[in-house]
Amino acid sequence: MKKDYQIISKKDSKELANFLAKDGQLLLPMLDLIETAQTAVDDVIDVVGRSTIEAILLLSARQVAGNQHKGKVIGDIRWHGSQPGVISMSDRKLRINKPRLRKKGTGQNLEVEIPAYQAMKTNGRLSERILSMMMHGISTRSYSQVIPQMAETVGVSKSNVSKEMIAASEQQMKEFAERRFDDKDILVIYIDGIVFGEYRIIGAVGVDSEGFKHVLGLAEGASENAAVVKGLLEDIITRGVNPERRRLFVIDGSKALRSAIDSVFGNKNPVQRCRKHKLTNVMDYLPQELKEQVRNVMKAAWRMGPKEGKKRIQEQARQLEIKYPQAAASLLEGLDEMFTVNSMGLPKQLLRCLSTTNIIESPHSGVRMRTRRVSNWQDGTMVMRWAVAGFLATEQNFQRLSGYKQVWMLKAYLDELTNEEEIVAQRRKAG
Repeated sequence: MKKDYQIISKKDSKELANFLAKDGQLLLPMLDLIETAQTAVDDVIDVVGRSTIEAILLLSARQVAGNQHKGKVIGDIRWHGSQPGVISMSDRKLRINKPRLRKKGTGQNLEVEIPAYQAMKTNGRLSERILSMMMHGISTRSYSQVIPQMAETVGVSKSNVSKEMIAASEQQMKEFAERRFDDKDILVIYIDGIVFGEYRIIGAVGVDSEGFKHVLGLAEGASENAAVVKGLLEDIITRGVNPERRRLFVIDGSKALRSAIDSVFGNKNPVQRCRKHKLTNVMDYLPQELKEQVRNVMKAAWRMGPKEGKKRIQEQARQLEIKYPQAAASLLEGLDEMFTVNSMGLPKQLLRCLSTTNIIESPHSGVRMRTRRVSNWQDGTMVMRWAVAGFLATEQNFQRLSGYKQVWMLKAYLDELTNEEEIVAQRRKAG
């Protein structure tokens, strides 16, 4: 798969850090904020990466010792190579490579501290301002307008932003917004929403035929809004997700979601309702003393074959319908789609991964962690910026589907569906 972003290695980060520090006007406001203990560095590292932090350290060292000159040793404070360092964050440590400065002369106590390093090393709970500056505009496709606006938000005039920096940043955002999936056989699409204050983001995460996960797209709006979901699905089709291939959709149960799937991909795709959401919905209508019993019945039924399992759920609904009609109705709502994966003949380990939206809720947790200190969501555009950056950061830690060794069985099932429909279509065409 062609990657639409790059994971920076330690070797690459040094080169990129030098590039960023060379054109340091964009980073100088961040340097000042860090050194005066006004900004957070933990989320910056998660989203922007090691290279930006190392570039800031280079700028800070340059303010102390001046520019480096190859083959020349000048000044009372001199560059002395580099050394490993550790930066403290709110919940962990980050190992980086930092410049080393020494005073002129011989003897002890000649090391010179780098102000930005000292600030980041000792303070892991600075504000979110540096993160919001770097993420400004990341989700929009108006690239040429976004980069100068981003510069202004960090206190840099448009005229001081180099063309080289604009071009590099513009290309990075362009690649994210237009990332392609033509070479990936996406077998499963999980769709679910995440709440940011008054705003909601709908995310789609796909699993390919080798069990690898991919963030397919994001859209601002609720899962109950069919137009929003339809727009999201149409967007991922334009970026290479084949609409003709039969695939499994795992959703939270929203009727608008199912309507959008049928509208964009056709009504022949198997759809599995999230069992975790269903449990929560049913439990909301029951008194405490009945919850454990009904929960156990539901879980046991889901381990049965489709026919037996549905029968058991229906029996439970009949027992509840007099005193708890809403719980009974919730149990029966979307019943067929609660057992979609049970009819596929798949092993238990794979079934567990395909029966809930946990696959997408896991990155949601990563996004929440990275946005937990934001209390004022100004508008949907701001929410999208943070959601995109959070998903990208979380995606770097994606692991293969738990049952990836058995994904070939799901592929065989879906291939058979696709081939059967092609044969039927050809027969109808032939008359």
